[in-house]
Amino acid sequence: MQIRNKPVILLVAEAVTLAHFARIATLAMALDPSEYEVIVASDPRYMNLGKPFDCAFHPIRSIPSAEFAHSLARGKPLYSVETLTQYVEDDLALLDSVKPDLVVGDFRLSLAVSAPLRRISYAAVVNAYWSPFADTVYPVPDLPMTRLLGVRLAQKLFDAVRPIAFAVHARPLNQVRRRYGLPSLGPDLGNAYTWGDYTLYADIPEMVPTRNLPAHHRYIGPVLWSTKTPLPDWWNSLPTDRPVILLTLGSSGQAEILPRVLTALSRLPVTVIVATAGKIALADAPANAYITDYLPMDIAARRSCLVISNGGSLTVYQALSSGVPVIGLCFNMDQLLNMNRVERMGAGITLRAAQVTDADLVAAVTAILNNPSYARVAKRVGQILLQTDVGQRFRDIVAEILHNGSNPILNQHQK
Repeated sequence: MQIRNKPVILLVAEAVTLAHFARIATLAMALDPSEYEVIVASDPRYMNLGKPFDCAFHPIRSIPSAEFAHSLARGKPLYSVETLTQYVEDDLALLDSVKPDLVVGDFRLSLAVSAPLRRISYAAVVNAYWSPFADTVYPVPDLPMTRLLGVRLAQKLFDAVRPIAFAVHARPLNQVRRRYGLPSLGPDLGNAYTWGDYTLYADIPEMVPTRNLPAHHRYIGPVLWSTKTPLPDWWNSLPTDRPVILLTLGSSGQAEILPRVLTALSRLPVTVIVATAGKIALADAPANAYITDYLPMDIAARRSCLVISNGGSLTVYQALSSGVPVIGLCFNMDQLLNMNRVERMGAGITLRAAQVTDADLVAAVTAILNNPSYARVAKRVGQILLQTDVGQRFRDIVAEILHNGSNPILNQHQK
């Protein structure tokens, strides 16, 4: 029998978007390799964007990002029973191979089956707006009915059918759990997204407050990440006499609207730096636009006075950590949920990408550039983020979980 000198921590990302991979990669690097044997498992599609891992890496399959986005756009369940079952089998093979003392997952929903089957402590990394303990108002996402009825009527219909819709989305995971002899997690999609022996919120409570959190639900703070790609050749030639706007729709945004956004921004006395994530070639860009595939977001955000993104938490928190306000061109519910919190705090403006007009975008940009309150709030949030040591919080929670071992109070729902 092999004797292990250090606890094994397995971190698993569902790489359907860059954010899930990035958070797991960052948390893995926060752990001291002299204390733990750290292992990362993910689809390798984003491996070339970040710093090489100092730990072991196991490739696993995630569905294509385009397939994931297609389901989101049509309001369909993100995973079928067949896909989740295959994920569970892949997970079990991985768990049996590395025999971790703790598994940490980011949107790998199948770990709600595989981890309890192997009686391994599981910590789920999620955004707090999905928590059953958050007072979340769910906006209707960009669905076919939204485009047909308009947002106002679609919202009323969505509010009426949402519990049923959430139950439909939660059903595949519940069916797979029952297939493996585990109890259902119920019809609330939030339970499916946040289930774990520990639930770790990648937010700050000032942004996404919750109430009556159980002891095993914890805020760790936003997990900031940036590509390690080099700065483009034009970086040092950017004009210094106009405001700089960073534009990126990320891995889950709709790249096809970038030309229209750039056309709208060409009417303003601004410089636009654009990161396309390699999703579109912009041949006829306006004269005030500087374009590349990827930018190190930490450096690019600090150089900017406004960030326009898809509203996802990864880029939004990176902007706010630099004290920069945000416009979110949102498509899906996750982006709307995140940006609604930002807008409520006064650090940005939410726009629906499917309905936005050039005039809407110009008005939003003008409002933020001309109203210093947005930047003031963003800087205030940035100060909170600078005081939030995510790595230390994560290390403390890992040590606590390992110290507690198999906690019958936390794990009684596995049986």
